[in-house]
Amino acid sequence: MKIRNATSADLPALLDIHNDAVRTLKAIWTDRLDTLEDRQAWFDGRKAAGLPVIVAELEDGTVAGYGSYGPFRAKEGYRLTMEHSIYVAPEARGKGVGKALLVRLIEQARADGYHVLVGAVDGENAASVALHQTCGFEVTGRLPQVGMKFGQWLDLLVMTRVLDDRPVPPEN
Repeated sequence: MKIRNATSADLPALLDIHNDAVRTLKAIWTDRLDTLEDRQAWFDGRKAAGLPVIVAELEDGTVAGYGSYGPFRAKEGYRLTMEHSIYVAPEARGKGVGKALLVRLIEQARADGYHVLVGAVDGENAASVALHQTCGFEVTGRLPQVGMKFGQWLDLLVMTRVLDDRPVPPEN
C-alpha cells in the first residue's frame, strides 16, 4: 500500500468512498450524497487552503481510502488545531488502511506546525475509537445525542492528540 497526495484523477474513487459512507455508516452525519462537482469543489478548496488530501493506493492502483484535515473552528485562537477525517472503502476496512492514513495525517500536521489534531467520532464506533487510541489520541469529550442518522440519536466523541511539546503558543 502506498500513501500519496490525491489528484483530481482520484476524485471518482473518493466520491464512491464518501457516498458509501453516507449510505451505510454513521461516520458522516448527513443523508445527502455528493456529486462529482461537490467533491471537486471540496478538493479544490482544500488545495487552495494548502491543506492535505491523501489517498491509500493498493498495489493494483485501487484507491482504498482517503484522508484530510481542515480547521477545527474558524476563530484565530484555534489556528493551530486541525480536525481530520478518514474514510475507507468497504472492501478495505480492517486491513490497516485507516491506520496508515491517520499516521500520515499526524506526520503531516506535525510537519505543518499544528499543535493538536482532533477526531470527531461516532460514540458507538468502537473500531474508530480503538484506531485513534492506537495512534495516541485520547477521548477528551462526549457530546450526547448531538447528531442523528438512521433514526437514532448519536453521541459525538471528541478525540485529541497533542502533536508537540510547546510550553506556550506562539505570539502570532
